[in-house]
Amino acid sequence: MSITITAERPDSPEASALVMELDELLIPLYPAESHHGLDVRSLIAEGVAFFVLRVDGAPAGCGGVKRYGAEYGEIKRMFVRPQFRGRGLSKLMLGHLEAYTRDQGVPILRLETGVLQHEAIALYERMGYVEVGPFGDYQPDPHSCFYEKRLP
Repeated sequence: MSITITAERPDSPEASALVMELDELLIPLYPAESHHGLDVRSLIAEGVAFFVLRVDGAPAGCGGVKRYGAEYGEIKRMFVRPQFRGRGLSKLMLGHLEAYTRDQGVPILRLETGVLQHEAIALYERMGYVEVGPFGDYQPDPHSCFYEKRLP
């Protein structure tokens, strides 16, 4: 099994398809005011560094980091297609996003995720993320969890 993670524009056909699939999974789960995911246009406009993970050349997942100066980065649109889950790919993508952020000289990585994303929450906690309050422009939301990790 060959696994690659490459930087890619969010508006490439494969990256866009991954973002749309993530929306199809999440939009039905939460009220509109609790949707914080960026669409493809916003990912580009906000300068999110975006990556696509491929297994044997097939797009299997994605994730991005939005930098807030030198203070912190925020994980955006991290996703692994259901048929590729259970292979440790989310952990690989998360590790890649952490390494990218650290290489940019940014000491903290933060994220917002939905309370129903149990597998994602378990992954973040296993990888050393600790729950924090809302950050940046986020407001308290009963449908959201907020996490951060200080990068070594």
